[in-house]
Amino acid sequence: MKRPNPIPELSAPPRRKRGLSEEERALWESVAKQIKPLRKKPRAAKAHGVAPDPETPVAATSANPPKHLPPARIPRAPKPALPPAAPPLAPLGRRERSQLSRGRKEIDARLDLHGMTQMRAHRALFGFLQRAHSDGLTFVLVITGKGKMGSESERGVLRRQVPQWLGLPEFRSLVVGFEEAHIGHGGEGALYVRVRRSRI
Repeated sequence: MKRPNPIPELSAPPRRKRGLSEEERALWESVAKQIKPLRKKPRAAKAHGVAPDPETPVAATSANPPKHLPPARIPRAPKPALPPAAPPLAPLGRRERSQLSRGRKEIDARLDLHGMTQMRAHRALFGFLQRAHSDGLTFVLVITGKGKMGSESERGVLRRQVPQWLGLPEFRSLVVGFEEAHIGHGGEGALYVRVRRSRI
């Protein structure tokens, strides 16, 4: 027995969009004018910076300035620079002393303190060495006189005092060193003095 052929399904024809009539369009426009759009909730503004820690104490600031201000400190004047210490004395070398005694090195100037008091001899010696220093002299001869051991005469005193004077700071800035002179230049009663060169 043959099966009957299936009846094919017929698709519904597409619906056509109906346009609005004049009355419907006027009604829609009047309704649309009355509708108000919903407002969006404002977003929370981002905080700029870091929020203060509630546990951190905040320093209280006073609106009024302090009544009593501490006295201003007066700057102290700087201390004057101390002059450089005078260099120590250095003895003459054997070669230099030998050359002076033999006349191979010339003695540039001489000072004789015979017959002077201590005060006068001190002034004369200092002025003599200052001039020798400024003139660029190298070796000078200072004659004190031999005197006598234990003698109270001025010549005996000068023989002891002149080496002590040459060791003072004001003299060390002018003198490099000194040595007892050769017998031909006075021996124990005279000194070879080497003058310090001027820096200028």
